[in-house]
Order: sequence, then structure tokens, then C-alpha cells
Amino acid sequence: MRALQYRTIGSAPEVVDVPTPVPGPGEVLLRVTAAGVCHSDEFIMGLPEDQYVYGLPLTLGHEGAGTVAALGEGVKGVSVGESVLVYGPWGCGRCYPCSRGEENYCENAASEGIRPPGLGAPGAMAEYLLVDDARHLVPLGDLDPVASVPLTDAGLTPYHAIKKSQPLLVPGSVVIVIGVGGLGHVAVQILRAITPSLVIALDTAEDKVELARSVGAHFGFITGGGDDAMSTVEEEIRALSGGRGATAVFDFVGIQATTDLAARLVAVGGEIAIVGVGPGTVNVGFFSTPWESSARAPYWGSRPELMEVLELARSGRITVEVERFSLEEAPRAYERLQAGTIRGRAVIVPADHQDSEDPS
Repeated sequence: MRALQYRTIGSAPEVVDVPTPVPGPGEVLLRVTAAGVCHSDEFIMGLPEDQYVYGLPLTLGHEGAGTVAALGEGVKGVSVGESVLVYGPWGCGRCYPCSRGEENYCENAASEGIRPPGLGAPGAMAEYLLVDDARHLVPLGDLDPVASVPLTDAGLTPYHAIKKSQPLLVPGSVVIVIGVGGLGHVAVQILRAITPSLVIALDTAEDKVELARSVGAHFGFITGGGDDAMSTVEEEIRALSGGRGATAVFDFVGIQATTDLAARLVAVGGEIAIVGVGPGTVNVGFFSTPWESSARAPYWGSRPELMEVLELARSGRITVEVERFSLEEAPRAYERLQAGTIRGRAVIVPADHQDSEDPS
């Protein structure tokens, strides 16, 4: 089968031929219908050799959708031909967080060498994907896999971050979304769908701000125009919040400039969620942030939350802006992601321009 792999530290990913996997006991083989492109992939491919821990060669793709192609011995609960999404943050299934469906916070994954697909285990940017356990599959039903596959991360991650802050997001609350790319434009829609908050979107690119407005942001501002321009933007945000600042700030970039901005804009008693994988931090303290404000770094989301995200999509309350690429075009998708020219989320569709044999 064909697969997109990261093969050499510092080099671009390549489309190569690899053996088609065979499911062992308890495993499920999917014929991949869609795989999402993510900035997390860029992050790990940008790591120097002494920090890279994901193994080589690595088949990319931690957002996956597919149809069940074959079942390993003992698998129950799914059937061949069923359309599913893959819940990505695999855990041990035994610890307390896993018992709650929060495998994203598994206590044993690191010590047992359990890694998510595309982030250590072979990922979904291939014609077939081996899934370790049927519990990591969520029925897709009649939803389009290409439009839905980003929901496994670009939908689930912001939903998890927002849901943790939901008790604060009452009528009159103000929320700021920093970075309106693949995750941020979904976050805007989630905020509009499940909270009564005033939503303000910030981005350095005008087209991203326009996207935010088109999917429901009440206000959008372009940042990064110098100190004077930034001061004007901050003054306008203060005015929109009645001088209080933001009840919650969701930073989908995570570099120091954006985390500093979040700390300046958060209100007394407010929350900052650093969702982006940048190296930025927030210095929380009595003299550095407003009283009772807090900062956290949420990671991915739970299996129940993914099901809730799918219900929002099924009801039409959230959609993901996608650009579609074939597997052979996948390296170009990453080039465009790095250049910042992807509108919303890039999705790889292995079946496009390909005709592979059935593994059964």
C-alpha cells in the first residue's frame, strides 16, 4: 500500500510503498477514507534529532476515518464495511482516566509505550490503518468522512478546552480566540453553539479573521501590526468587555507573543487555555496576572467528548472548512500548511486517483 512517511530528520515527508498491515487478535484494519493534516505533524517534523522520540520511519496522520476492512480474532462491536472515525489519543484502557473515556490523560501510556496513530504508531495517511482496539472507533453514520475527519482533533481539542471553561461562560461573558486556523475556526463555532458568550477572534492574517467572522465570531481583529496597532486592538477589546477583559482566552498558537497577549487581556477570575503547541508560557502570579485568573494547557479530548462533537456536526451547528488532497499530493499539503495558505483544514483522501487491492 502507499503511505506518507516522515523518514529522515529534517527532511520533507515522502509517499512510499509499505506492506499492508494484517490485523492480529483484538485489532481492526481500516481502509482509510480520509486523514487530516495538522500543525502537530509540522511540530514533530521540526524537532532536532536529540528531541525526536516518535520513531522512523513514521507514517503520519493522527486524524483518521475509514471503513472497516478486516477484523482480528475476538473483535466485537464493529462490522466489516462500517464507516468510523478513529479516536486518536490511545491509552491503556485500565487506569482511572481511561475508565472515564479520558485516554488523552492515560496514566500508563508513556510507561507502556502506547502512542497515538501518526504520533508514534503508524498513522492514517496511508491506504490502510491498523487500529489497536475497537473501542477507539466511533461510528460515523451518514456523515461525510472527508468533512468529518478533522473533528477527531480540530473539533475535539477545542471542544475539550472550551467545555472545561463552560461554567464561566455565562450570559455577559467575553471570549477571545487567538489564531483562527484549523482549530480556531472550529472553536468559534463551538463557542457559538454551546455558550452565550460574546466571541472575539484575533489573527495576524486578514483572510483568517474574515473566516472567523463568516463562521460566527461577533468581532474579529487583525493583530501583529506593531505596538501602536496592537494597543488600539487591545483598547477596542477592553471597550467591548466593558473594561473587564476576557472571561476566557483560548490561544491556538501558543508562542510567547500570543501567551503574553492572553495574559494582558484576561479578566479578574478569568481563564487562559494554551491549546497551540508553541513554546509560549504564562507567568501566573500575584503581580503578573489579574486576581483569581488561571492558565492551563489542555490536551486533545475524551471519547465521550468526541461523540458530543459529532452530534454538533450532525445537527449542522459546526462544520470544518476543508481543502482536499490525494495521497500523492500530501507533501504539497504540508508545504502549504507551513506557508499558511490552507483555509481551514487540509484533508488527505487516499482513494483519490488510486485503485488498491482489497486486503481480504
